[in-house]
Amino acid sequence: MRLVDYLDKGASLGPDAACLTTDGETLSYAEVQELSYRIAGALAASGVRPGGKVAILSSNDPVAFSCVFGISRAGAIWCPINPRNEAAENRELLDQFDCEVLIYQEAFTPLVDRIRDLLPKVHTFVCLDGKPEDSGPDPHPSGRRIVGWDAFCGGASQPAPDLTDPDDLAMIVGTGGTTGRPKGVMLGNSNLEAMTALTLIGYPFGERPVYLALAPLTHAAGVLCFPVLASGGEIVIMRTPDVHAFLELIPRHGVTHTFLPPTLIYMVLAAEELDSTDLSSLRCFWYGAAPMSVARLEEALQRIGPMAQLFGQTEAPMMISVLPPAAHFDAAGNIARGRLSSAGRPSPLVTVAIMGADGDLLSSGERGEIVVRGSLVMKGYYKNPEATDAASAYGWHHTGDIGYLDDENYLYIVDRAKDMIITGGFNVYSTEVEQALMAHAAVRDCAVIGQPDEKWGERVVAVVQLQPGSVVDAAELIAFAKERIGSVKAPKEVLVWPDLPRSKVGKVLKPDIKARLGAGESLATPPRSGA
Repeated sequence: MRLVDYLDKGASLGPDAACLTTDGETLSYAEVQELSYRIAGALAASGVRPGGKVAILSSNDPVAFSCVFGISRAGAIWCPINPRNEAAENRELLDQFDCEVLIYQEAFTPLVDRIRDLLPKVHTFVCLDGKPEDSGPDPHPSGRRIVGWDAFCGGASQPAPDLTDPDDLAMIVGTGGTTGRPKGVMLGNSNLEAMTALTLIGYPFGERPVYLALAPLTHAAGVLCFPVLASGGEIVIMRTPDVHAFLELIPRHGVTHTFLPPTLIYMVLAAEELDSTDLSSLRCFWYGAAPMSVARLEEALQRIGPMAQLFGQTEAPMMISVLPPAAHFDAAGNIARGRLSSAGRPSPLVTVAIMGADGDLLSSGERGEIVVRGSLVMKGYYKNPEATDAASAYGWHHTGDIGYLDDENYLYIVDRAKDMIITGGFNVYSTEVEQALMAHAAVRDCAVIGQPDEKWGERVVAVVQLQPGSVVDAAELIAFAKERIGSVKAPKEVLVWPDLPRSKVGKVLKPDIKARLGAGESLATPPRSGA
């Protein structure tokens, strides 16, 4: 199935049903279909052929998301560009992916203006919602066309090619540049079909689900829309992240499914109106994209309801392993506390193993790199065979995560390989230390890193963000961690920062923390209360 086939499948269940809703206005399935045909025709008229690359630079927006289906219907390849990236990073991605057309919101015109002349491969710039000076049929002085939305796709619907080859590429996604030059992950129709099927198999779905999208549609929140569309469901799109509006929209629309990274879930738990909000419609509240505090997860199960974990990565999207709502509880209906720190069990149709440094597969309980096989795994990195070969050594996709499988086949992720700390000859996994600190009521979020140490090689350092109004000192937090994980793993130093540096999707950026500490920003006399 192509991406547009999920839209068409939903339309076959009722073309007049609500498809995309934003700010109280709704587009039906038939309306989104018609728009997708016009977009596909406009792309073809602009010279985009099957296999061409089309980028979208937009915050959450129903028309921008509809472009995904127009791109797919034209047989082109969707390249989502994160609007929170710096201009230089977006320029690099657009050029690296050989994009021919850039569709963007007017709000990003200053960014586009800065990089346009550095993008010789992009021949058409389309402003979604503004009215740029249309260059018309003649080339723009720079050799490219700049056009407004109505002029671009204001014509009648056009027929589109019927492309159903499962080996066709559906999208190219940037990995982000936090550890070097970003790579382009090539995901084919078969990869996203596997992800969609595993989502429908692994989590509770009924007729016409209602999915609330707060997180960026350029990331996990976007691809989770496809199983919803295949079920004829409604997608409620939030243009900007607002926890209070998020809670208000759940009862208003009868939301059944949603997704948030842990950082935003912590903000939901801190919202005063949470306990008075009717959340009875929720069937599946996905969390993922970063480790979640077990203490906060238990609180979420009690105060929010049906939490559901997913584990994946751009190269094997979303569904390497699953922990559906029911799996958070034991047979007696009690919270299965020992299971909450797991990432669930490997998905059906996905093979997961633990590999040692020599390529040998390890036994149950042994720690090594998590490796994966199956149709979920990407086709490779765009124009980067060396990186592709490295990621697929020994015939398995290498996730870069360290973990183990227990006797019940639950997967536990103990750290990113690059985040492991070696102190005094002992391996310390940063996530284990973070879980211990997050169990303290005063800690809202934290990150644990290794810092050079003359005696130990590396020492364990924790940087914490406190709950609003909380007061705690470093000695108390160190003692708290020692009680739970022992003195070797407990941090030797705890720093309190008003906030932690985060990526565009809310992940804590440990490289940034290391850089700031290396520059002397240790806050040796930290603030005593949370931000």
